[in-house]
Amino acid sequence: MNVLLLGSGGREHALAWKIAASPLLTKLYAAPGNPGIGAEAELVKMDITDHAAVASFCREKKIDLVVVGPEGPLVAGIADDLRAENIRVFGPSKAAARLEGSKGFTKDLCARYDIPTAAYGRFNDLASAKAYVEKTGAPIVIKADGLAAGKGVTVAMTLDEARAALDACFEGSFGAAGAEVVVEEFMTGEEASFFCLCDGTTALPFGTAQDHKRVGDGDVGPNTGGMGAYSPAPVMTPEMIERTMREIIEPTMRGMAELGAPFAGILFAGLMISDKGPKLIEYNTRFGDPECQVLMMRLKDDLLVLLNAAVDGQLAHTSIRWRDEAALTVVMAARGYPGTPEKGSVIRGVGEAAGEGVQIFHAGTAINGGALVANGGRVLNVTATGATVGEAQKRAYAALDRIDWPDGFCRRDIGWQAVARERAS
Repeated sequence: MNVLLLGSGGREHALAWKIAASPLLTKLYAAPGNPGIGAEAELVKMDITDHAAVASFCREKKIDLVVVGPEGPLVAGIADDLRAENIRVFGPSKAAARLEGSKGFTKDLCARYDIPTAAYGRFNDLASAKAYVEKTGAPIVIKADGLAAGKGVTVAMTLDEARAALDACFEGSFGAAGAEVVVEEFMTGEEASFFCLCDGTTALPFGTAQDHKRVGDGDVGPNTGGMGAYSPAPVMTPEMIERTMREIIEPTMRGMAELGAPFAGILFAGLMISDKGPKLIEYNTRFGDPECQVLMMRLKDDLLVLLNAAVDGQLAHTSIRWRDEAALTVVMAARGYPGTPEKGSVIRGVGEAAGEGVQIFHAGTAINGGALVANGGRVLNVTATGATVGEAQKRAYAALDRIDWPDGFCRRDIGWQAVARERAS
C-alpha cells in the first residue's frame, strides 16, 4: 500500500513509526512531516489545508490510504473532500468531527442521549455567560467552543479567574474558537483518556492512557497540549471500560448515526472517573498527543491492518492485542511554552538517547544548517516501555538526561499517580 500521513507533530511521528513497520506498506509519504518522521517516510512540502492539492498528490502517487493526524483538517472537512474523489481516508467526516470542533455540539448530544457529563450552559455573549457564572459560583470550568490547540479551557477556582477566562474568550484570545463558550460544572475525580477505533457502526476499545496537562511538576501552572502521558491508565479497570462503552461510547455512536453523521475514525473520550462511574469531559476525533505515542509503543498488532478495517467497515470482525508492558512519554518543551516558545536552539544527543525500549518522537523540530533545532512549543517526546509504569518512567528519564538541550525543559514527575499506586500495592 501507498500511504499518505498528514501532520507534523509527535503524534504523527509515532503513527509513521508504527505504519512503517507494517508488511502491507509499499511507500509512506508524510506532509509536511518533521525530521523524525523523515526517517520513516518521504516528506512532502504541501499545504494540507489545500484539500485539492492533497487530492491531486494522492492521484499522482496512487495513494491507497490517507491517515489524517491533526484535528484541524478533519474539522475543515478534508475527509469528505478526499472521499468525494474516491480516495480512501482514515478520519471522520466534517459532520462527525463536530464532536471535537464544537464543545457545545457534544454537550447537546450528551443531553439528548443521556450520556453522563457535567452540567453546562452555552453562551455567545459575555453578559449572559458572566451572569451564569455569578449564579453558579466557583470552582467552574470555562471552555472556548471551538478548536484552540488545547489551550481554550480554564479550570477557574475563583470567580475572578472565571471572569478573566470569559473576557479572554470574548476578547478574541482564541480567535473564532472563543466566539461561543461552554460553561461547565467543576467535576472531581481522576481523569483518564479512553480511545475507540470506529467504523461508523462498531466501536472497538483502543487502549487507555493518562496525560498531564499542566505545565509544572505537581500539576500546577497553565494548561498545555500535554506534558507527558502513560498507558495503561490504572483507573480504567475492565469494569470501568465496560461502563464507559455502555454509558458513553455506544450512545454516542447511535446518536451520531441518527443525526446522519456516523462516526468513523478514532474517538478519544476524555473522562472524569469518580466512585459514581465515568463522566465525559470532552471528545477528540483523532489520536491524542502525547497519548498516541504511548499507545503505539504498546500496540502489538499491525496498525495499518486496523486502520484498513476501520475504513472498510470491518471492525465487527477485528480484535486488538496489546503488549503487557506499560509505556510512558515525557515531553521536552521549548523555553516559553505554553506561551510563546523560543525557536532555533540546537538539540544534541537525540540519536544516542534512543535504545532498547526507548523511542524519541519528534514534535516541533527542524534542521537548520545541518543541526537539529527547536521549532515549536512541544519539541520532543521521550518515550519508553517497562514492566511497570515506574520502570518505564526511570527508563524515559534516563534517556532524556542523555539529550543535550539547555534551552529545553520538562516535568520530572510524569506518571506520579500510577507510580504511587504501584508503591502502595
